[in-house]
Amino acid sequence: MADDMSSLRVVIADDQALVRTGFGMILAADGIDVIADAADGAEAVAAVRRSRPNVVLMDIRMPRMDGIEATRRILSGENQHTRVIILTTYDLDHYVYAALTAGASGFLLKDVTPEHLVAAVRLVRAGDALLAPAITRRLIERFARRDDVPSITTRRDLSGLTPRELEVLRLLATGLNNAELAERLFLSPTTVKTHVGRILSKLDLRDRVQAVVFAYEAGLISPRGGT
Repeated sequence: MADDMSSLRVVIADDQALVRTGFGMILAADGIDVIADAADGAEAVAAVRRSRPNVVLMDIRMPRMDGIEATRRILSGENQHTRVIILTTYDLDHYVYAALTAGASGFLLKDVTPEHLVAAVRLVRAGDALLAPAITRRLIERFARRDDVPSITTRRDLSGLTPRELEVLRLLATGLNNAELAERLFLSPTTVKTHVGRILSKLDLRDRVQAVVFAYEAGLISPRGGT
């Protein structure tokens, strides 16, 4: 069933009741429907299967099942329209990488402002990714092309991309959103969206988060910022 864009349904998973309540109040004040909450990863998986939300706000460190494993289970099932935003107090690259390779669409620290939280939920629900350029650079610098972390480059061939698509992919990997890409390339946002969609389809990638990691792993852009 296609996603109903007229509503925005969220599940909040965090082992701290005050965090769940606080985030729930912030989202509800902006008209976002918090349909369930969960105190651990197992509860989060069950809540998503039961209520089919658009977005899950997922803590990383929780009892019974952590947020990384919960994210893997949620996104490996039938929840094709669900997006996960990882929430944590720890600005640690290892967790960021694990979350993104598990399929999460974004990463936020828990000291996020209310305005940024609401914007992030709406952005991810619309199909975009939440990648701060500074986090992206640190993430890839530490983990891209290492043997002890998962890779998504296997069986993906860059030869099918046009020169313009390669250019879009390189810039996307620096953390630019569609509006910023459009401005940089002197294209309309609609054209940029089309290019991004074709890149994901040709490389068989879930979303632009995977495209960012792929671009670094494939050597299209240097972890130090060069291309």
